[in-house]
Amino acid sequence: MSEPVLRAATSADVPAITALMRRSVLDVFPRFHTGSETTAAARYLTEPDTVLIDDGTYFVHDADGDVVACGGWSRRDKLYTGSGAAPADDRLLDPATEPARVRAMFVHGDWTRRGLGRAILARCEQAARTEGFTSLVLMATLPGVPLYRAYGFHEVARTRIPFPDGTVIDGVSMEYPLAP
Repeated sequence: MSEPVLRAATSADVPAITALMRRSVLDVFPRFHTGSETTAAARYLTEPDTVLIDDGTYFVHDADGDVVACGGWSRRDKLYTGSGAAPADDRLLDPATEPARVRAMFVHGDWTRRGLGRAILARCEQAARTEGFTSLVLMATLPGVPLYRAYGFHEVARTRIPFPDGTVIDGVSMEYPLAP
């Protein structure tokens, strides 16, 4: 298999992104969460946000036609999938006063620890900086915290992420300043 190629996601990628998100949660979450938490995360955190794809801010690593990693950033107000719908979700952020959001990072279990997540974060950082943002924020689930810390994100707060079925998982609010 050849090295994955990082590219912008397209609407044709949505089925593969959905499958990757679910597989990633089922492969990786059990190391950090209970079975019921993993099941809830696989249900509520794995719905691709097509607004990110339409905005051109969502990326995939393609390895011979297989999507093996995905993630992106947003210039809109929604912080993470699974947070429910809010009226302000599609509001464009003000780059001068608000941070861009890193969103929906997933890597296939067989492709972890190969720099794919780091490459997506670098692409997000570059694009957000180009649009005038001065920082990135994200809501990390526990499996993602080591990647984000290694990249340079710092913890803002520990939190609990509630799902519609009443399940709650641990999360970490994180921030990354963008150097000018």
